[in-house]
Amino acid sequence: MLFNSIGFLIFLPIVFCLYWFVFNRKFQEQNRLLLLASFYFYACWDWRFLFLLMFSIGLDYVSGIKIENSKTNREAKFWLTLSIAINLGFLGFFKYYNFFVESFADLLGGFGFKANMWLLNVILPVGISFYTFHGLSYVIDVYKKRIKAKRSFTDYAVFVSYFPLLVAGPIERATHLLPQIQRKRVFNYEQAVDGMRQILWGFFKKMVIADNCAPLVNEIFNNYQTESPANLVIGTVLFAFQIYGDFSGYSDIALGVSRLFGIELLKNFAFPYFSRDIAEFWRRWHISLSSWFRDYLYIPLGGSKGGLSMKIRNTFIIFLVSGFWHGANWTFMIWGGLNALYFMPLLMMNRNRQNMEVAAQGKFLPSFKECFQILFTFLITCIAWIFFRAESVTQAIHYIGRIFSRELLSIPHPLPVKVLALIGLMLIIEWINRERFHGLEIKRFSPLIRRIFYLVVIYIILRYANFGNNEFIYFQF
Repeated sequence: MLFNSIGFLIFLPIVFCLYWFVFNRKFQEQNRLLLLASFYFYACWDWRFLFLLMFSIGLDYVSGIKIENSKTNREAKFWLTLSIAINLGFLGFFKYYNFFVESFADLLGGFGFKANMWLLNVILPVGISFYTFHGLSYVIDVYKKRIKAKRSFTDYAVFVSYFPLLVAGPIERATHLLPQIQRKRVFNYEQAVDGMRQILWGFFKKMVIADNCAPLVNEIFNNYQTESPANLVIGTVLFAFQIYGDFSGYSDIALGVSRLFGIELLKNFAFPYFSRDIAEFWRRWHISLSSWFRDYLYIPLGGSKGGLSMKIRNTFIIFLVSGFWHGANWTFMIWGGLNALYFMPLLMMNRNRQNMEVAAQGKFLPSFKECFQILFTFLITCIAWIFFRAESVTQAIHYIGRIFSRELLSIPHPLPVKVLALIGLMLIIEWINRERFHGLEIKRFSPLIRRIFYLVVIYIILRYANFGNNEFIYFQF
């Protein structure tokens, strides 16, 4: 079930009304409703994979209890290892099996051997990377004694399968979400209204920005060999805003929907294209995944406590694993490696935490230096995005190679004026509200002006949205 579908627009009000008006006596009743709604939501994609989700939930629920009840650390570590191995085994089987088999066949071919490998023809279960990481964080936190193992299966199952975040995040922590699930929720009008604003802004970014960029990006990348260098630049920029509008739009909708049910999810995007260096960008882009890798991989590897060589090693591991998490293709590995290279100068000069506040904080306009830093960071990010979007490393290299020619400074033809204008409008709104929680949190204006502004946004969505069956990009991850 897509957020941007008629089905969801029917599903959400029904669940909302049942949640607050029928199952509102105890939080346990609300949790049972959320669990049933979440299973139905997931089954709408493919009911067969619902059993895989339920198995994952059962595995980590039992593992958490076994870990907590273990009499020795060795026994606890056994259950932790078993849970991690099975979780990553399923993830690897569905997501990476063909990649490893094809890579091995290519390696043998390089030595003159021809191998006929057995490949899988299965659909990747939607959201498997996200709910797997939910379960992994839970069992690790139980093992580290950060939380107690949950005895209520319903409460734990809601934590993993909660429908707003089930298929594309954000990746929640048990320490943040489970306490909210295990207490009574009281309807908060202000929270719900602001949630609706965030949902509206998410629809704007997805349906107006991302979905209008998508056909242009597809056309340019599919025909990059005949497109002019100027058009290739435009295609790269449009993809940067397509993936941002798509994924941050999904996150805004997810957070807004959850706030309707009195539950606050982790913020996943903080206006990343206003970042002044790549370190700041990764503190603002896909925050839940970046912080997950930091806490469950980077720090256990030694973090920044060792010497410079250890910091460099750990940084490369984090970015390469992040790239591999996104997809079974060497393009994602190179994308991760490029971001690690971008990070190196900041790390070696110990300047990777210099921009902790938003750009031009407390001011309306950025300084010339900040403008240059923002544009440069956006430029190098776009270069990396080419590898993320390309179907192969060869395509990405040829695409970049064609950009740098005499025609680079020519005017793109045709120039997508409408889409660029809509992107410009989004950037202006987000720049004005860059110190807020989301783009439509415009509390500084009078109620009348705010209502007029919301109506204008609704009009733009109805006027310029692409209402086709446009799935979110991150469903493939």
